[in-house]
Amino acid sequence: MYRILLVEDDWEINKLLAGFLTENGYQVRSLYNGLHAADFLSREPTDLVLLDLMLPYRSGDLVLADIRKQYTLPVIIVSAKETTQNKIDLLRLGADDYITKPFDMEEVLARIESCLRRVQFQTAAPKRLQYNNLVWDGDKNTVFLNNQEVPLTAKELAILELLMRYPDKVFSKANLFQSIWDAEYLSEDNTLHVHISNLRNKLKAVSPEEEYIDTVWGIGYRLHKAGD
Repeated sequence: MYRILLVEDDWEINKLLAGFLTENGYQVRSLYNGLHAADFLSREPTDLVLLDLMLPYRSGDLVLADIRKQYTLPVIIVSAKETTQNKIDLLRLGADDYITKPFDMEEVLARIESCLRRVQFQTAAPKRLQYNNLVWDGDKNTVFLNNQEVPLTAKELAILELLMRYPDKVFSKANLFQSIWDAEYLSEDNTLHVHISNLRNKLKAVSPEEEYIDTVWGIGYRLHKAGD
């Protein structure tokens, strides 16, 4: 049974979501402010976090930043803020998905299933992939560069794994998006670009002189090819 931490200060929404997810086979623990979310994760095994933004005592973006300092588990933001810039900022902070209030319960369920399916795929195929000094460890679900662990989100891990698993393949944006998000790609959606940019920046922070992801203009992305 998957374990979900629901951080939502609206008691009615919290109760409705917790009840719905419990009915669908999930174990749900609820918090009503952002003060103790990181502490909870240190004590209780958790598979996914549903996180509201407008929380008392500690806002959702700060909670997300706290989580990303220590954990790679999927985090789905649930918020009434629906501006494109706000979504981009949160994706850059490490959110794996974003749901806007008011939301449909079935959509929430589908997005949770999609995130967990990606994590399950990663753990179901425990392998070790290596490209030069970059190592993806499927058993530990971690990435090391120059023997230093690189903190990646679940989506970033999935993108890098796919590129490393098929090093000679050029992935179109649509194909890569559909493979990772299990959803139709919309050309105006900036989500993939943000995740690729975050992934590149994290790798560059450890190894500034090396390239790991190529942009194939007009097509998409692939693992870097030396000499191109």
